[in-house]
Parts: sequence; C-alpha cells; structure tokens
Amino acid sequence: MSKIRHDPVAPTRARLLPPGAGIDAHRHDDHQIAYAARGVVAITTDAGSWVAPGNRALWIPAGTVHAHQAHGLLELHLVGLPADDNPLALARPTVLAVGPLLRELIIAYTRAPGEDSPERSRLRAVLLDQLRASPQQPLHLPTPAEPLLQAVCARLRADPADSRTLAELGRAVGASSRTLSRLFRADLGMTFPQWRTQLRLHHALVLLAEGVPVTAVAHRCGWSSASAFIDVFRRTFGHTPGGHTAQNRSRGGRSPDGRSPDVHPAGSRPAR
Repeated sequence: MSKIRHDPVAPTRARLLPPGAGIDAHRHDDHQIAYAARGVVAITTDAGSWVAPGNRALWIPAGTVHAHQAHGLLELHLVGLPADDNPLALARPTVLAVGPLLRELIIAYTRAPGEDSPERSRLRAVLLDQLRASPQQPLHLPTPAEPLLQAVCARLRADPADSRTLAELGRAVGASSRTLSRLFRADLGMTFPQWRTQLRLHHALVLLAEGVPVTAVAHRCGWSSASAFIDVFRRTFGHTPGGHTAQNRSRGGRSPDGRSPDVHPAGSRPAR
C-alpha cells in the first residue's frame, strides 16, 4: 500500500459511496468499526482482506493500515473509538456478527456524531456492551507471503471458478501438492480448500452486491450447482443468497439522518 495517510482520529459518521468507490490506504490512532447498512464493504490490509455484508461489521484496530472498497451502493457507518476502548481485546481486523439491536445502535450512534449528551453516552455504552456479545466470524482471506503461494493464489483470484486441484496448480507453479499443502497451513493458517472457499465467498458477496443473479454467482464462483452454493452461503452467513440480495434492496439509499447522501463518483477516493 503506497501513499499511506495518517488520520489520527477515526471519525464517527455515515456516508454513501457508489459502486466502485473507495478510500485509499490510511491509519488511525483510534479503533474503528465499519458497518455496511447497504451494499458490501471490503477492507484490505497487508495481512489480507475482509468482506462484510449487512449482518456483519468489521473491527479495525488502532494503527492498522487499511483501505476500503464499496461493492454495490454502499451505506457505510463508521464508529471511532479511543485506543483504550477495545471491548473485545482484538489486535487484528475481525468480522463480527451484527444482530438487529447492534445494527440499530450503530445507525443511531452515527446519525448525529457531533452531539455530546448524556443520552449519547448511554447509547455508546450499550453499543459497546453489544459488541462484547458479538460472535467473531471467520471471514478473513489472508494474503500469502510465500512466493509459491502467491503464484497459486493469484491464479485463483483471477478466476475463482478455477476448479484445478492443488496438484494441478502445483504443476503450474513448479511445486508438489504436499509442499503447497504444508505452506497453506504454515503461512495462511488454513487448508487449501478452506482458503479457496473463503475466496469464493468473498467473490460471491461482491457479485451479489452488484446485482448478479444467484445462479450466475454460483457458476462464476466455481460451485457445482446453485444449491451447493446456497448451502455453503447459508451455513456461513445465516441466510440464503436470495435473502441477502432482498435485504440489500430493501434498505434505503439515504443517509440515516434523512439528509442527502454524501456520494462520490465511482473510482474516487474520498478522505475520511
């Protein structure tokens, strides 16, 4: 990541970003929560990427260099917390489950971030309580450091539907399947099938946010059938891909305070 900005204070705010827009690499001295009330937000760091749909939020620890990317029309809610406010004691970016109550708390807290009142302090206290109770979700797609793994993972990122076995991919990069299998566990902390499934789920979320039909998403992400894709998606996210798309469409396109959205052209990199 080049041209890293240092924004000491992590803002608390809500904004809309159009599909394809993003926020370049930067870091804060504060922790931050990023929540997509509509669309899908992806966060990338040197350690990998995290993708969160509407029933997930991203915890970004203080000092983490990260960049945001909008998939679909993104209604992004950001909550900044001082570095000594870490209710989950998390030292790395993490995806958290967001239930109906936590969702409404995040939206309400970002509605009028400039307020300083006893009511807002109580709202913040409840929000932190809910965060403590939020289960962590294994939605991290780690970035490999090993050159052999980088070559394999680059091929799969370019085409998540690539169905080649690890042995076949190994022949393409000049390594045995045993060597690659060992490297996946040692470098990425997961098996090759686990990493490929995570990649496909990340890609599926992006395609769904862009309005691609479920059957086409299943095909483009490498599942043998739509039903196989739906089963994996439901077990991972708690709802079907169709339900995910319906939830996104039902959410409004205005900022939570009812004012005109803070929209930037696709491809722009607004500061934050």
